[in-house]
Amino acid sequence: MTPGRHDAKMTLTATLMCLGVMASWRPLSAQVGHDPATSPYHDIQPGVGPVFFAGKLSGDRGRADAGPGNGTTFGARYELPLGRAMVAQLTAAYLKADRLIVNPSLSDTAPDRRTGPYDTKILLTEFALQLRLTGGKSWHGVAPYFGSGVGLALDLASPGDTTGSKYRFGTKLTVSTAAGVRWHVTRKVSMHLDGRMLFWRLSYPSTFHQLGPDGKRVIPIETPLTEWTAHPWVSLGFGWIF
Repeated sequence: MTPGRHDAKMTLTATLMCLGVMASWRPLSAQVGHDPATSPYHDIQPGVGPVFFAGKLSGDRGRADAGPGNGTTFGARYELPLGRAMVAQLTAAYLKADRLIVNPSLSDTAPDRRTGPYDTKILLTEFALQLRLTGGKSWHGVAPYFGSGVGLALDLASPGDTTGSKYRFGTKLTVSTAAGVRWHVTRKVSMHLDGRMLFWRLSYPSTFHQLGPDGKRVIPIETPLTEWTAHPWVSLGFGWIF
């Protein structure tokens, strides 16, 4: 065999070997660490779908002790994937809470200064973005996440102002942060344990700055008549992916 042919044969052999290694690299790399058949990592089924949930909301009633709190929630979220790791959520929830009625015209020690609690019904709506910490996969079916959102809290029914204070909850802008975990029971069915911190801003009437018979005010005169209150919100849900 001439040197030229020998070199050509060696070059062809080396090229074929390189191509073989390159062709086998992807399936081999996919199996590094775990056999795909027994791997704890599984792709999350892509698709949209609803999540139905129930939960508990608590939190601060505000410096005047007049804001809503201590409520149960029932609702639904519609989820739309934005890539493998990001999910958009639209939420509507019914909140059955309660609140106190404050009478600023009475002394601070009067038994009727604060009465209640009385039922307060609120509709919570929200648009949120959620980031899956494990990307497009779950670990043993579990996928933790965190997120944030903005929405509205709308007063559906609450006790009327029987004291002349002119306080009302009204409609509030809400912001939230969230963290939780999904358990993908099957490719289509998931369970959701969700924890949120929901914030809204209370606005008090000017009557809360007026002096009562004992010379005390519901809110000190140097204190603003608005404040943000924080409300922990925990829920358990059931989801379906179409």
